[in-house]
Formats: sequence, C-alpha cells, structure tokens
Amino acid sequence: MKRSTIKLLTLGVSVIALLISSYFNRAQSEGVVYNSNDAKFQVKFGKNYKYDNILVKRAVDGDTLLLENGERVRLIGIDTPEMHESKKLYRDSERSKQDTKTIQEMGKRAAEFTRNLVEGRPVRLEFDVDRYDKYKRLLAYVYLVSDGTFVNAKIIEEGYASVMTYPPNVKHTDEFVKLYRQARENNRGLWK
Repeated sequence: MKRSTIKLLTLGVSVIALLISSYFNRAQSEGVVYNSNDAKFQVKFGKNYKYDNILVKRAVDGDTLLLENGERVRLIGIDTPEMHESKKLYRDSERSKQDTKTIQEMGKRAAEFTRNLVEGRPVRLEFDVDRYDKYKRLLAYVYLVSDGTFVNAKIIEEGYASVMTYPPNVKHTDEFVKLYRQARENNRGLWK
C-alpha cells in the first residue's frame, strides 16, 4: 500500500474516532439513551453525578431520600418509624408493644421532619465501608451544602430517629448514640 493511501486512511480513521468521541461526550452530558435494535442491547449515557453537590428530589420517608439522578439514599446509622404497611412495621410493633397506627403516625412525623430538612436542597454524601445495601440503595452520611448540617445526626438529635448500626458502616456510631440519649432525656421530637 502506498504511503499516501495509508496517511489518508489514518486521517479518515482519526476523523471518525473524533466524531464518535464527540457524539458520546454529548450523549453523556445530555443524558441520551443509545439503542441498537440490531444488537438487541441498550446502553444508557447519563450525567456523571458527583455526590458533593446533588439535589434531594424528595424524602421518601424519615431515613430514605430520592436524589435528582433517581438514586435512593438510605441514611446510615439511623432508623425512623415505618409509615406504610410492611413486615418491618409489624416486627417493630411486636418488639415495641405499640400498635401499628401509632408507629405509622410517628413515621409520618419523622418523614415530615426529614422532608422539611432536605427536600429540594443540595447535599453532599459521605460514604462508609459499604456503598450499597441489599436493595441497591446508596448508603450515606448526608450533609446540607448550604450550612454543613449533618442530616443523619440532626434527625437523631431532634428526636425523630433511633440509632441503627450495621457493621462495617460504624464511623459515627458513638456520636449517634450520644445524640439519641440526649433526645430521649430531653423529650424531643417523637420522645415527647
């Protein structure tokens, strides 16, 4: 093959590679979904989310958040009462000797507190050892970007959650236990 032909082919391949790269960069920044009906697969290109400034779309309940990117975050180290019918609601009722309606009302109050604290606000996530739980939710310590409020701790401090620790995610356990005791002793939130 002639050198001029090789140079032309090299130039052509380079241009094609540049166009493909440009397309995929655009697709990634715009959240485009690429479908290939011939190959029968789908590859999704979405925004690259950094967890140092991401919006909370809504509080699902007192200890679970939905982020703007569609991911759910389970707040590490805390447990709020259940709002909805579930096996956990009945286990909690049996364990605490409280009726399910009382627990659900407490769950609604905890969810309202969390909603008022974080919904529609940018947050920063901090991870511990395990990044996901068995339900594929992110496990995180959450901080408000605006003032640095440690959300997990604030919910316990104001009396809307108990401490629930699953090793190996134990980074803030001692702090959470201290805040929980203070909330109970001072009759805050759900402990009134």
